[in-house]
Amino acid sequence: MKIETPIGPLWLDADQKGLTAVSFERISENEEANAQILSLAKQQLQEYFSGERHVFDVPLSFQRGTAFQQKVWRVLTRIPYGQSRTYKQVAQAIGQPKAARAIGQANRLNPLPIVIPCHRVIGQNGQLTGYMGKAENGLVIKRQLLVLENILAH
Repeated sequence: MKIETPIGPLWLDADQKGLTAVSFERISENEEANAQILSLAKQQLQEYFSGERHVFDVPLSFQRGTAFQQKVWRVLTRIPYGQSRTYKQVAQAIGQPKAARAIGQANRLNPLPIVIPCHRVIGQNGQLTGYMGKAENGLVIKRQLLVLENILAH
């Protein structure tokens, strides 16, 4: 399902249990995608971008990622709207204080950006680090999301 947002189009996918993907690039939709879950995800993302939603409760379904990555993604969902954490803080939260680089890798592979708020993870000295792997506009989008949540000033 394609939706239009203030940061550009997003593509959503789901299985029968939950949302499986939020993508900044076109993806093919699972033929067995749960239409109610896709509709709920679309609604919640629209509410997020309009400032009405601070917490997503659409069901999620991880179809990929190592156990470590999934653990990181679950911890990211607990970073409150309007707040940020450093890679080191996330590493400490999962009980692996030396895993900051691995946290960055897990963020890069996050299949559900925005819903799993990897954009709220910043560098130790407050600098914006990568977003969406190597996407050239990744840092622009990260900045837009942080401004939306009042983590960064315009």
